Amino acid sequence: MFKIRLLSGILLVIAALLTIISGGYVLFITLLCISLIGMQELYKAMRVHKEKVELLEITGYLGAVLYYGTVLLDFERYGTMAILIALVLLMFVYVFTYPKYKADQVMATFFGVVYVAVMLSFILLTRNLEGGKYIVWLIFLCSWGCDTCAYCVGMLIGKHKMAPVLSPKKSVEGGVGGVVGAALLGVIYAAATNGPMAEYAVICGVGALISMVGDLAASAIKRNQGIKDYGKLIPGHGGILDRFDSVIFTSPVIFYLAKIILGL
Repeated sequence: MFKIRLLSGILLVIAALLTIISGGYVLFITLLCISLIGMQELYKAMRVHKEKVELLEITGYLGAVLYYGTVLLDFERYGTMAILIALVLLMFVYVFTYPKYKADQVMATFFGVVYVAVMLSFILLTRNLEGGKYIVWLIFLCSWGCDTCAYCVGMLIGKHKMAPVLSPKKSVEGGVGGVVGAALLGVIYAAATNGPMAEYAVICGVGALISMVGDLAASAIKRNQGIKDYGKLIPGHGGILDRFDSVIFTSPVIFYLAKIILGL
């Protein structure tokens, strides 16, 4: 299992390198596809998707595609409008097919649009910032870097449980190690790319804190729904949401921190 996990992890990193370095339409299409797959995983977990794809689920996907279209055109001007249109479309389906769908299904469908599609789109938005071809990697440094550092520190000295009911294996010591490790990775990355060290360290440290919330949030949803993994797409890792749970949260955080701290 470890070899399979390691190999698929390496392939995932290579794919990320190729698509993010390419940027533009390559990254746009990749993120749209990842978002749609992630939404389907969430819809299965939340009982929106059952034996076959129905109108409510299709409307959720349509809302995501519509939103991504505005990201390509002008996110600042049309992004919020697209999210609201997605909500109106879902309510339209809810009202005119009543009582076919329950209110919690509609809310879960809209949640999927925001939680997966909107949040992940900030990878592309960050890549499109001035200097974004360097800044975008902070998303992965603070999420995957924090995860790795937290695991290592937790295994070595972890004693105090961070969330004993939700995730018994995670420790406070591991969490601190993850944040510090991510900040150090930010400094190393800044030195390698001639970036601002202090700013990158702060961005990665804050991003690491948020990434742990993203990881625990995904775990909470799985526990509530009684599932172990969201899917089996990535061998040894699970589904898209199992691998990108922390990235989903850090993407918008890094985007806005970059704009505030770096003045972009």
